[in-house]
Amino acid sequence: MSDRISPADGAGLLTGRTVMITGASSGIGAAAARLFADEGAAVVLMARREDQLASLTKEIEASGGRAARSVGDVTRAEDVERAVAMAVDRFGGLDGAFNNAGYAGSVFGPLHELPEDDFDRIMDVNVRGTWNCLRRQIPVMLAAGEGSIVNTSSSAGLIATGAPSPYVAAKHAVLGLTKAAAAEYGAHGIRVNSLVVGTTRTEMITAAVEAEPALEEAFVARQIQTRMAEPKEVAQAALWLLSDRSSFATGSHVAVDGGILAV
Repeated sequence: MSDRISPADGAGLLTGRTVMITGASSGIGAAAARLFADEGAAVVLMARREDQLASLTKEIEASGGRAARSVGDVTRAEDVERAVAMAVDRFGGLDGAFNNAGYAGSVFGPLHELPEDDFDRIMDVNVRGTWNCLRRQIPVMLAAGEGSIVNTSSSAGLIATGAPSPYVAAKHAVLGLTKAAAAEYGAHGIRVNSLVVGTTRTEMITAAVEAEPALEEAFVARQIQTRMAEPKEVAQAALWLLSDRSSFATGSHVAVDGGILAV
């Protein structure tokens, strides 16, 4: 466990930490950026959309937080490496990472009708993207002797939810990477966990529901809590996993899914 300042000393849960967030320009990633900064972290924000990253960075700094942005795509190893280097150069290290970037695909339908390019992009973002992040983040944490990583999976990572089959496969793979990394690096002080996320009111989901209002009821019909999560609700779970409050949790999959896995 870290001996950094704890919340009991009047500080935030992430005071003194530097945390990298991917998929940070909107939705869960943006909510996490605001929350982690409020909890004392210096945040390094990575996403492809420069305008939204710039706006969010300015917002956090205007509120007294510390933030830096690195425009890039998690499928490109050099982009991830640049973001990790920014954390080290700007803030002195990398204590935590929220590997949140994801892609669900552009086409919903039966497996045999899905286009190959959708399969490739889904796998690249969700699986290769998580792999790229782990490969670049872990060496910095090894040098420090500690660290905490949270990977965003989905309820589709454990059951077939009706999401496109490549997405179901990719999110299962994210859980596999999480378990393997936790087992390999636990002895070195690095914890690796994942979030199993249900339907969340992100920019992408909101656009889909606006285009077809009946989708909202379909999205939540199998859940105990018959509503979508707000992005901050998911970010709160990531905050706990990144903080010392979860110091004995590693290799775990924390469900923030409205109860879909319980029924």
